[in-house]
Amino acid sequence: MAAAAPLLKVFVVAALVFLLCTATNFSASVVAAATWCVARSDATDQALQLALDYACGAGADCGPIQSSGLCYLPNTLQAHASYAFNSYYQRRGNAPGSCSFAGTTTIAKTDPSYGSCVYPSSPRYVLFYLEMVNV
Repeated sequence: MAAAAPLLKVFVVAALVFLLCTATNFSASVVAAATWCVARSDATDQALQLALDYACGAGADCGPIQSSGLCYLPNTLQAHASYAFNSYYQRRGNAPGSCSFAGTTTIAKTDPSYGSCVYPSSPRYVLFYLEMVNV
């Protein structure tokens, strides 16, 4: 029963927003902000390699950066580390500390995906806001 409480709260909030938007002259918007964990451009190759090895050994999906993977090219330590760091970060639900690889990483707010190489993402938060609609 306790597990249903958070779901009930979400339903109540959503219902209130719906009623407010349809019963009065308001509109509602939802903004979701995704984040990615990527390698810092000033990180040393030695530090990146150590962190990359750790990430791949600790649960990151490093298959896409293997020679037959969609994210192998460009074949650079920076690109491979960024993909692995982000995979680790996303698999841990963007938890605090999951994008901390001895100072070699940073949080990006723009999607680093390119071509057929898609970096996984998940929204960090959802923000509802209301605004008056002029009639």
